Amino acid sequence: MSMHDDIKTILVSEEQLKAKVAELGAQISRDYAGKNLVLVSILKGSVVFMADLMRAVSIPCNIDFMVVSSYGGSNTTTSGLVKIIKDLDGDLSGKDVLIVEDILDTGVTLSNLVPMLKMRNPNSVKICTILDKPSRRKADIQPDYEGFQVPDFPRSRSFLRRKKKRRIPCFWRLRNRDSALPSTRICRST
Repeated sequence: MSMHDDIKTILVSEEQLKAKVAELGAQISRDYAGKNLVLVSILKGSVVFMADLMRAVSIPCNIDFMVVSSYGGSNTTTSGLVKIIKDLDGDLSGKDVLIVEDILDTGVTLSNLVPMLKMRNPNSVKICTILDKPSRRKADIQPDYEGFQVPDFPRSRSFLRRKKKRRIPCFWRLRNRDSALPSTRICRST
């Protein structure tokens, strides 16, 4: 069985995704020209988007990684408490920080993370997300750079169990292969 066998509908095609990443990279390059840009990937979800985005950014920049969570264990509902699991390696003083996220959902994690990062004396802290779900927002936070706005959708248990689907270069809707699940689940992969 191929990874593509579970896909019912392509929501954002590979071509649309590539075009949007190129557009975001060009805008970021213009906005941060002459600045000391640091792209901060929120792992693990944003790593593929981060890799694509950093290739699309035409100005010099540094990268760093964080693992943070407001979701406990296998929960798909935020707890409201943000935990830093892996902190940044570099100093942010005098840098322009762009947080790179795959999905801006409730905003709880980022609404707590942004003030934490601002306490480290960067010049600026902004947010770039490839998917924005404003209908799910619980915190007053918006992305500065947005790929696609999408409706509320749950993550598939199939996707959470089989992370290998991250390699599929599009956003997609799964076929229902489990009668305990609703007929359609939407997941993302970049």
